[in-house]
Amino acid sequence: MKSELGDTAMDQTRTMPDDDAPEAVPVPHALVPHLDEIAILLDIDGTLLDLMPTPREVWVPPGLSETLGRLTERTSGALALVSGRSLNDIDLIFAPDVFRAVAGHGAEMRLSVDNEADDVHAPPLDKELKRRLAAIAKLSPGILLEDKGYSLALHYRLAPHAEKAIYESVSLIRADLPNAPIEVLPGKFVCEIKHSGFTKASGVHELMKHEPFKGRRPLFIGDDVTDETVFAIMPDMNGLAFSVGRRAIGVNGHFDAPSDVRAFLARLLDPR
Repeated sequence: MKSELGDTAMDQTRTMPDDDAPEAVPVPHALVPHLDEIAILLDIDGTLLDLMPTPREVWVPPGLSETLGRLTERTSGALALVSGRSLNDIDLIFAPDVFRAVAGHGAEMRLSVDNEADDVHAPPLDKELKRRLAAIAKLSPGILLEDKGYSLALHYRLAPHAEKAIYESVSLIRADLPNAPIEVLPGKFVCEIKHSGFTKASGVHELMKHEPFKGRRPLFIGDDVTDETVFAIMPDMNGLAFSVGRRAIGVNGHFDAPSDVRAFLARLLDPR
């Protein structure tokens, strides 16, 4: 899609992954006139919302849901949350508001806020495999188990010393099951095991084929290793990518913290 916003925004926000890189941030005024051409895609934890000791402790700051709602209107519905969380989990966090979403690292998708889910790409994990993986949580107090059905996550923010033991245990299980169609996703104090064949990037690719996203230029903001698959496809989609908390390779710029992302989104609504 040809767009006047791209060259200006990209030139002003290009960054490099080394220590000499400028403190590049997006320029809201370059994007405001073009919201009818953009699809806004947002990771949740560590991007929109501040990280907390446990996944259940995250909360939506005052004003954020209103900002997301108004941006949804300004983009004619082309705003979606792109998360490793399940759709059900996303809805619990943002209740009573409902947003379009790519959930479960691409396992689930919702194209209409009136639907519970439009597509589920992943079958549930094998019960015996889940049982073996769940047993890893017994390695140390503070390891929290999250069963999403199609994936299983081991959160260790409360037990950071257990990181090596967790990944070693997962590796042993994978060695016993070399043909199992599973993939290990490392994240910020979390190790997630899911079915292979779908990622956040595959979910975004599918999302962009449908209205109201079709034909728009994606703007994606994410923070974690799992968001790098989306960073990687943005150039091919003529998109813009921004990382949070670090200068990720290949992005157009970065934010220091989720609070900066929230402020940026709010400024997109300011015609000045």
